[in-house]
Amino acid sequence: MIPSVLPTYNRAPLNFTRGEGSWLIERDGRRFLDLGAGIAVNALGHAHPSLVQALTDQAGALWHTSNLYQVDRQQALADRLVELTFADTCFFTNSGTEACELAVKMARKYWHAKGQPERVKILTFDGAFHGRSSAAIAAAGTEKMIGGFGPVLPGFVHLPFGDLPALRKALEDPEVGAVLIEPIQGEGGIRSLGDSALREVRAACDAAGALLILDEVQCGVARTGRLFAHEWAGVTPDIMMVAKGIGGGFPIGAVLATEAAAAGMTAGTHGSTYGGNPLGCAVALAVLATVADPSFLAEVNRKAALLRQGLEGLVAAHPDVFDEVRGEGLMLGLRCRPAAAEIVQAGYAEELLVVPAAENTIRLLPALNISDEEIAEALARLDRMAQRAAKAA
Repeated sequence: MIPSVLPTYNRAPLNFTRGEGSWLIERDGRRFLDLGAGIAVNALGHAHPSLVQALTDQAGALWHTSNLYQVDRQQALADRLVELTFADTCFFTNSGTEACELAVKMARKYWHAKGQPERVKILTFDGAFHGRSSAAIAAAGTEKMIGGFGPVLPGFVHLPFGDLPALRKALEDPEVGAVLIEPIQGEGGIRSLGDSALREVRAACDAAGALLILDEVQCGVARTGRLFAHEWAGVTPDIMMVAKGIGGGFPIGAVLATEAAAAGMTAGTHGSTYGGNPLGCAVALAVLATVADPSFLAEVNRKAALLRQGLEGLVAAHPDVFDEVRGEGLMLGLRCRPAAAEIVQAGYAEELLVVPAAENTIRLLPALNISDEEIAEALARLDRMAQRAAKAA
């Protein structure tokens, strides 16, 4: 008999009833150090006081009116994001998947409005993950994502990640209108494109007249030590997908765009019942009030260096378990020699939560405000976890 919750998740046998900062408390009382942060969602940890206050205050005033009317919190959040980023305009969604849907629509509508409707192709990359909708799985293109869900939405061309000659060649096709890429692949195994390569991608798009769409759903919102990862390369996209950390645990996403890229999106071309609701926008404003502060970003970079140094030491101490450290900022990964799933299980035994990814990698995505003491504790538990995994091998 099928369970009442559709069985699409392979869940761990853990049930958390409370969260405190970087800690999750299991219903049996065990305290787990959380290095997953809800898959890079809980940017400020669990039950952060300013987020709790923002949500509570808004919940007592107004939850939802729909986008038939003006929404003050939505306007304030859009204004703040425009102030902080390359963007001229924002559209709010409930998730990264929804952001992907709009990014694809926006790019194609851009070319249609310019009288070149044939430019519908979007270049994407092996190992990508852009969500679970029809457009998002077509953009990823892997059998794991599209198997059994055909016919697959056409118009996506898949290239090897980081293969710049292949990108430039593909951009010669006059039907290509945009490039969609993650500066750092999360689900794909914490694979970083690199700043110089991202600059070359931007230059190649400019040369071909194509739009650049960045997926910063996982690597954005201060995760790399800048508000958005592309800032390290000194380039800007035309369209950007945002979600996860921007809500600090409350479901909200966004598409940010330049005025030119968004020009085709006129009244009636897109909508969302819940997108940009007062609750989500109130929490996102509170998140930005903390993470956009230069002193906070400086602390993210300091803590990232501390954690990475410790992880490099773990790789040296356990070469039979860990192969290398990957990633940037507090979006880090350890490529494993045993199966990554076994390492995750060993973590449960040490009351430590990490997240699996492709290329036999575990992701370390802690709260951005994790303390130095918690980093030291995390490294100690990772060390015991490696010892446990080595004995089981």
